Amino acid sequence: MRALTFDQKLSFQSHWDDPAEIEGDTLIRVTQAGICSTDLEIARGYMGFTGVLGHEFVGRVLASPQKELIGQRVVGEINIVCGRCDLCLSGLSSHCRNRSVLGIDKHPGAFADLVRLPAANLHLLPDEVDDDQAVFVEPLAAAFQVLKQIQLDDRKWVTVLGAGRLGLLVAQVLRNSGCPVRVVGTQARKLALCEKWSIRSRLLSDIVPRHDQDVVVDCTGKASGFETAMAMVRPRGTIVLKSTVAGDKALNLAPLVVDEINVIGSRCGPFRQAISALAQKSVDVISLMSRRMKLEQGVQAMQLAARPDVLKIILTCD
Repeated sequence: MRALTFDQKLSFQSHWDDPAEIEGDTLIRVTQAGICSTDLEIARGYMGFTGVLGHEFVGRVLASPQKELIGQRVVGEINIVCGRCDLCLSGLSSHCRNRSVLGIDKHPGAFADLVRLPAANLHLLPDEVDDDQAVFVEPLAAAFQVLKQIQLDDRKWVTVLGAGRLGLLVAQVLRNSGCPVRVVGTQARKLALCEKWSIRSRLLSDIVPRHDQDVVVDCTGKASGFETAMAMVRPRGTIVLKSTVAGDKALNLAPLVVDEINVIGSRCGPFRQAISALAQKSVDVISLMSRRMKLEQGVQAMQLAARPDVLKIILTCD
């Protein structure tokens, strides 16, 4: 099969081994896959991953022990779990002590013609969600996770820091929950999307942090984002971290102690809720698409996706 791989450098492989068969796994032919910030960070050394990249995808099932899945259009949750450890048994399977993670940690990813996942990870797609929208299910689910972790209402002042792919999804989800939300970013063109969604936005250069926000959601994908969040959040407020960043920059964490700030890490989220939102057209993802590129253009696509003025690049595997 063809694949986009990373091992010290990005490479397109025209003849890569098919994913190894594991008993009980489902084989999927990938139709489209999306490049996200985590993929870019892996290419900078995050997680020490090598192999096939990619975890946002849509495809059709070729073979499965669950015969009713064959031929169906699916998306897949990225955590491959054991189901037996203490965390799995306590309902925290996304933090399974023995997990591997699609295209991120010990499991070949979806920037390829074929990918394997347990049938339990798969979600069928309704006709109302086309392939372009389906690529966004995984990051949109991650956006919905914020609502599962913190209580928000119309009295909470919330800033989404970062107007990139994930930040703009989080902003729409929070807007739909009814809380006052604004997006702060560095790219005017990206912030312009907020106007069509009736979401307030400001350039970071125009902001004077006043320690007055109840919640700051850091979606910057930069180490500096956390420092900015600490300057924005009020005493006893909450910072939600959505960024995964390669690097070891030292941070001054004293403000967390002095202002008694709550810090919440936020990762994967509910796929069913994301699929439902897309089917109901309550979240606009099509406006986030910057360009489609073929899988064999994967190296160039990753370079393009890293540009600050670019949103979602989609790889097609036709």
